[in-house]
Amino acid sequence: MKNISVLGSTGSIGRQTLEVAAANPEKLKIRVLAAHRNVNLMRQQIESFQPNLAVLTDKDAAAELQKQYHGKTEILAGREGLLAAATYDKADTVLGAMVGYAGLRPTLAAIEAGKNIALANKETLVAAGHIVMQAVVAHNVSLLPVDSEHSAIFQSLRGGYHPCLTFTEKGRKSSEVKKLILTASGGPFRGKTKEDLKHVTLSQCLKHPNWSMGPKVTIDSSTLANKGLEVIEAHWLFNMPYDKIDVVVHPQSIVHSMVEFNDGAVIAQLGIPDMKLPIQYALSYPERYSCNFGQLDLIRCGNLTFEEPDKKAFPSLQTAIDCGRAGGSLPCVFNAANEECVTAFLDGRIAYLDIPEIVKRVVDSHSMIPHPCLDEIEETDRNVRVRTKELITHR
Repeated sequence: MKNISVLGSTGSIGRQTLEVAAANPEKLKIRVLAAHRNVNLMRQQIESFQPNLAVLTDKDAAAELQKQYHGKTEILAGREGLLAAATYDKADTVLGAMVGYAGLRPTLAAIEAGKNIALANKETLVAAGHIVMQAVVAHNVSLLPVDSEHSAIFQSLRGGYHPCLTFTEKGRKSSEVKKLILTASGGPFRGKTKEDLKHVTLSQCLKHPNWSMGPKVTIDSSTLANKGLEVIEAHWLFNMPYDKIDVVVHPQSIVHSMVEFNDGAVIAQLGIPDMKLPIQYALSYPERYSCNFGQLDLIRCGNLTFEEPDKKAFPSLQTAIDCGRAGGSLPCVFNAANEECVTAFLDGRIAYLDIPEIVKRVVDSHSMIPHPCLDEIEETDRNVRVRTKELITHR
């Protein structure tokens, strides 16, 4: 039995994680639920899973939950409650499904408390990958990817290996791998030119052709910023240099990613576009649980095609990769600026094409810190958000 804390339980990944747990009641026990402020859904989740602890980081929402719920689950609030959720003693595994930079501190707290991590919050590694991976090694915990692309790479590497270790440490030479190949669906605007994108609407952006995701990730998918974040994440998860990480557009979202080896062999993981499979594998590893979430029918899925990403129409992909290559504080800058721009677009304060343009301006104006500590990363994140909001206001 694995005992799970779910950080971000009311979001898309969190809800699907609870579906996985419900399908495996003899193997997975939900001990902790944490979210931001969705009182009604949190109350339903508490009643369904009877965790030991539940947390809403919005203190007013937590107070309302305490009024409405009178069972045995302890209710906590705020940042202190979130850190308690991440370090809860009766949980051995923390699934990090919080959106954005907010996942960094609780993930680090969980690692330092000796918890194994199933990570869906890619921004944690983007902003502070060097700090997170050092902590994983120092505290001898596992960090397994939940993103479908990184789960696919993890499964495609021969026999799998612990992501926080190098190939050599597991008796496998890194020189055997020629490249990691991340697939991207291309989002709702695949094939569109920059001119075509001038007047796209929010509702068009949120209509992803294959995946059902939260609004922030869906917007990032449409700009290909999400794929840039995933390149940085792959760099840290698999200890892989950027010149050995490629991106290809695969509109069908059946091949979730691939590994090319030096002898020319390419090993891929295929499956239906459903996040419950990679979520379950991150929680079940090294086992594979049976599931009824849907099976891939190769005959019915038809042709599988691949093409190069259009970095002119979708410049956020290259900006993110450039920030990853430069390292230091720049990935944190890209992430913070992108988060603020996506929020502004969702609120109707900027146009779609303003997102990559403002992000690039913020990145280009930043004085990079080569080896930032956690305090410097947090200060960078704060300052970049202020700068980005100023640019947004003066559009």
